[in-house]
Amino acid sequence: MLTKIFSSSVFGIEALPITVEVNIDNGVGYHLVGLADNAIKESSYRIAAALSNIGYRLPGKRITINLAPANMRKEGSAYDLPIAIGILIASAQIKPQKNEADYIIMGELSLDGTLQSINGALPIAIKAKEEGFKGIILPKENQKEAAVVKGLEVYGVETIKQVIDFFEEKVILEPFVFYFENQADSTNEFLDCDFKDVKGQESIKRAMEIAAAGGHNIILIGPPGSGKTMLAKRLASILPPMTLEESLETTKIHSVVGKVKDAGLIRNRPFRNPHHTASSVALVGGGSYPQPGEISLAHNGVLFLDELPEFKREVLEVMRQPLEEREVTISRAKFTITYPSSFMLVASMNPSPSGNFYEPGNMMQSTKAEMQRYMNKISGPLLDRIDIHIEVNPVPFEKLSDKQLAEPSSTIRMRVLKARDIQSKRYVNNNGIHYNAQMTVSLLREYCALDDASLNLLKNAMEKLNLSARAYDRILKVARTIADLDQQEKIQPYHIAEAIQYRSLDREEWFN
Repeated sequence: MLTKIFSSSVFGIEALPITVEVNIDNGVGYHLVGLADNAIKESSYRIAAALSNIGYRLPGKRITINLAPANMRKEGSAYDLPIAIGILIASAQIKPQKNEADYIIMGELSLDGTLQSINGALPIAIKAKEEGFKGIILPKENQKEAAVVKGLEVYGVETIKQVIDFFEEKVILEPFVFYFENQADSTNEFLDCDFKDVKGQESIKRAMEIAAAGGHNIILIGPPGSGKTMLAKRLASILPPMTLEESLETTKIHSVVGKVKDAGLIRNRPFRNPHHTASSVALVGGGSYPQPGEISLAHNGVLFLDELPEFKREVLEVMRQPLEEREVTISRAKFTITYPSSFMLVASMNPSPSGNFYEPGNMMQSTKAEMQRYMNKISGPLLDRIDIHIEVNPVPFEKLSDKQLAEPSSTIRMRVLKARDIQSKRYVNNNGIHYNAQMTVSLLREYCALDDASLNLLKNAMEKLNLSARAYDRILKVARTIADLDQQEKIQPYHIAEAIQYRSLDREEWFN
């Protein structure tokens, strides 16, 4: 007897429908075909034990299982449940009263018949809705993220016995309903990371406000203890809340690596802080079966690289293309996967091996040559892709001992939201463009027109600092953001002047 059960496979951050065909005939044997990996091939042992422990059995006949389409690679243990249900129906051990073809079925089996969570529940649920399925049956731990998809019945189950009883109508399962209003407010996560706790550093806060308002990359250079990490960790507290579209896209990426489950829909912008020992695969993604890396997990959020020169140079260089294209493409011999990676890069570093700026006559400090050699660990092309370079000086005692709280994140966030609102309206007809850092060359010409005074100022800066064409574009984007914060329609010369001063690493006198 032939039975078809419908399942799904995650490819990148998209799901593809998989048909689990189970045929039972005279003879003896268990044959699993359809480009399955070892985890799927081992499913026969888990299924046999699970069925035995709930009062069913693996029939002593020839069982042929095909995972179609047969030319696409399948991986993971999430096919245990559909294969087991297919075997039970094909061997007539159960007679379903519901049509099993109406449901996508996914889940990993334990030996006692309980179900373990799976990865990629959200993209699978989205695909099920697109393909016209009535519902999806999956482990209870994954029901929240799957229920984000409206118009799809989501049944979270704990054991295979519940699934059997559901199809035989011995029990009535209520579909899980997800309520968006129950999600935590996106500012709650940052109650312990507020700019009001940062003493002094007003110029740095201004630079970070500009970075948040325009989605610009920023690097902080300063000695140990000057507050670089403290400032970077508070950047997320002034970013605007994610839209529903951004939340869904971010949740899909985290779902693929199993980092959602009970969280449901991710509403807070990601803040990723990988250690400097991270490999290039950990940072951009990859592996035999490519998984998203840190830059994709930081999509729509912040990627913080602390102690930037301590990262291996080849690891940092792989970020060049994602920083420019806002997506990363991982190619293998038989397939290519593209993951979105539109993130804000926030980096911090010391100015020299000793950790301090160059001071003539101080024998304890690094020399200019040592400082230059240390800075050379970061390539020019990578620094060119960072919009804002800012020096962080130690906070004087008078500021540290001041009991008055600084400006809170909520106040700064209101200014950022106003600037982002201007940008949203400006780019409403430009698909995929939401803020100034994403502007294309054509949009730069349209929205960053300069008067003669601004042009002369920028020309002098380009000649004196020997800036690249990319740096020219970055200055215009930052100037556009500064103008938006000032509620100015046109870029003024003082906007250009402020944007130029944020290219400190392009200045030769920085080392003097």
